[in-house]
Amino acid sequence: MTTPWIIYPKPNPKTYLRLFCFPYAGAGASIFRTWSAQLPQEIEVYSVQLPGRESRMKEPLFTDLVPLIDSLIPAIQPHLDLPFVFFGHSMGGLLSFEVARQLRRLQHPIPLHLFISGRRAPQLRALDPPIHQLPDAEFLEALSRYNGTPENVLQNVELMNLFLPILRADLAINETYVYHPETPLDCSLSVFGGLQDDRVSRDSLAAWRDQTNGNFSLRMFLGDHFFLRSQQGELLQAISQDIGQIIQQNARQTGI
Repeated sequence: MTTPWIIYPKPNPKTYLRLFCFPYAGAGASIFRTWSAQLPQEIEVYSVQLPGRESRMKEPLFTDLVPLIDSLIPAIQPHLDLPFVFFGHSMGGLLSFEVARQLRRLQHPIPLHLFISGRRAPQLRALDPPIHQLPDAEFLEALSRYNGTPENVLQNVELMNLFLPILRADLAINETYVYHPETPLDCSLSVFGGLQDDRVSRDSLAAWRDQTNGNFSLRMFLGDHFFLRSQQGELLQAISQDIGQIIQQNARQTGI
């Protein structure tokens, strides 16, 4: 079943597990385009493509998490027929977590594992004031402090005219999010962070432990908030190791 919500490779008969990847604010599915080649072939990468960017540039942007999830769930549900896990960075981490909780509420299969990257635990209060409604000049200045948008892009008026609405919408999702306590998820959880990330501390990452009844691990990588770019090889190695253990455990439990 094809859907604009998911970018994925051709069917792979050796696929054992699907890795759904959720992008950070302002990004599209293309940030994961090289992952398939760097992961074991039994892992099939499904990159989530949100409306309003890349192949879906002409579609309306979402600015609120709840309707976004309500629209996304029916698109991914047909692809949950194999074991699967979620990866999300920053806003993508929040989205993947809340999608997992919504799947549980709807009594659909939930991920075997969550990989959360560069995102404070959802039950913690935000440290920074909201910026998504700032005037353009102040908004751009705030963006430059995140180190996520290259300086040449920030200085390119034409490019920023395209990206500003996307960034504003995604940051609105982040900044208007309201956490509602629920029973911790039964899936295991791996959390990744950047040692030089001055916005997401080790303690705020460790607090994700409260969101799982399963195994929990925390790994820190060299780099700032966008260590997933500078340390991509090391990150994918860690993901591969954890997924390998998940596949072995799931095979023992299912007798496959």
